Amino acid sequence: MKRQFTNILTEEVALTAAFYEQLLGLKPQFASDWFVNLADPETPGLELGILDQTSDIVPARAQKAPAGIILTFVVEDCDTLYERARQMNAVIVEPPRDLPYGQRRMIVRDPAGTFVDISSPVR
Repeated sequence: MKRQFTNILTEEVALTAAFYEQLLGLKPQFASDWFVNLADPETPGLELGILDQTSDIVPARAQKAPAGIILTFVVEDCDTLYERARQMNAVIVEPPRDLPYGQRRMIVRDPAGTFVDISSPVR
């Protein structure tokens, strides 16, 4: 395998890409009106695609609202990103809380409606 990344399907490519750029600091590696490839500048190979859900390359069955997925990012400090999400007026589904398996987690929704789990080790 040479590479792997997840694509978020959305009607708002630029808005959704900007959400991940602002919240997680991901940087565009490629950008067009129908697809943006984002990457973490400090972790080569950590990528996320933002894809227009109505694009001809998306199967017809996949061109509807996302369901059954939670995208997880493990970060240094969940609480710092919680404050950033609040400043962005992001949809916060669950504020940070400690979980029994040693993670502190919050859940937000991106502009495409995807659930995003932001976790960090409990200190």
